Amino acid sequence: MRAYLFIVVIAAITTYLVTPMVRRIAERGLIFSPLRERDVHSVPTPRLGGVAIFAGVMVGLLFASRTPFLEELFEQPAPVIGIAGAAAMLCLLGVIDDIWDLHWITKLAGQTLAAGFMALNGVAMLSIPFNEVIIGSPRMSIIVTVLVVLVTINAVNFVDGLDGLAAGVVTIGGVAFFVYSYGLAVDTSPDSYANLASLIISVLVGACLGFLPHNFNPARIFMGDSGSMLIGLLLAASTIRVTGQVDPALLGRERVLPTFLPIILPVAVMFLPLLDLMLAVVRRMLAGQSPFSADAKHLHHRMLRLGHSHARAVLLLYLWTAIFAFGTVSFLMLPPGTVISVLLVAIAVTLILTFYPLRARLRAKEEI
Repeated sequence: MRAYLFIVVIAAITTYLVTPMVRRIAERGLIFSPLRERDVHSVPTPRLGGVAIFAGVMVGLLFASRTPFLEELFEQPAPVIGIAGAAAMLCLLGVIDDIWDLHWITKLAGQTLAAGFMALNGVAMLSIPFNEVIIGSPRMSIIVTVLVVLVTINAVNFVDGLDGLAAGVVTIGGVAFFVYSYGLAVDTSPDSYANLASLIISVLVGACLGFLPHNFNPARIFMGDSGSMLIGLLLAASTIRVTGQVDPALLGRERVLPTFLPIILPVAVMFLPLLDLMLAVVRRMLAGQSPFSADAKHLHHRMLRLGHSHARAVLLLYLWTAIFAFGTVSFLMLPPGTVISVLLVAIAVTLILTFYPLRARLRAKEEI
């Protein structure tokens, strides 16, 4: 555990220190996020923050390769090369998009290429942890992996609409997923708790934590597509490494939901981004538009319309993420009855906090 915490700190410090340098480069290069009708920021803000996140991730991996507890993960370097290479490809693609605003088809092609590269290097869905279904065809394994990566990348990209939202949501979900992946390693590999999924999620959480002080409202820099696509890829890689390559039957039978949790947890961790993605796709297709077209009807836009301030909306979305992510993980450690009771109370309180401004506005209209 201490080794992972060390990597989190290294990635966080690196990202925190590199971000101001990236911001100055973006300012001198006039690489600003444009002011569009659907955006919520009112002043031009530099982007390219994903470059700093990428730096934190790479430095974290470098230190991990020199850490005795984790160095065994680099003895067979193909999976690490696959993840690092795909991360570099997406960061570069995002930088190009942040500068020249690529067409969505071009970005989708680049995302597919990066996901395929990662899958070919060993980070691929080999099984589906539902009734222990094994993916027998290598080609099908790559296809399923690419689909999972594309959905995760674009879900994170869609939710990246408020200062600090994407980085905070991924951090909270990442911590919850680390608890699960580390506990799974303890169950299935008692001789060594080191595993690649926990390492990747550690560098991701550290990089996001280092970026948040610069990105929380009022943001001094945006992560841009170079960041949102990168953290989506890393979250997908960690998820695939656990859910697609570990037999759920190996989980201790004292664990709750041993068969279904590997599927439920990734969905719970990504609940808000996936919900936002699903609603956006349905909404745009019903309107006869491309699923990748832009609008101002995402969940964070709706929170602002309810009357929440920018920071309050972000904090409430953090709270919703924590409820679903940690609530699901809690089934590993606590009796189901206790978990369900606490979750119901937490959801009720959060619903009140979420919709209270709307009630206040309706009451004000009635008084008028």
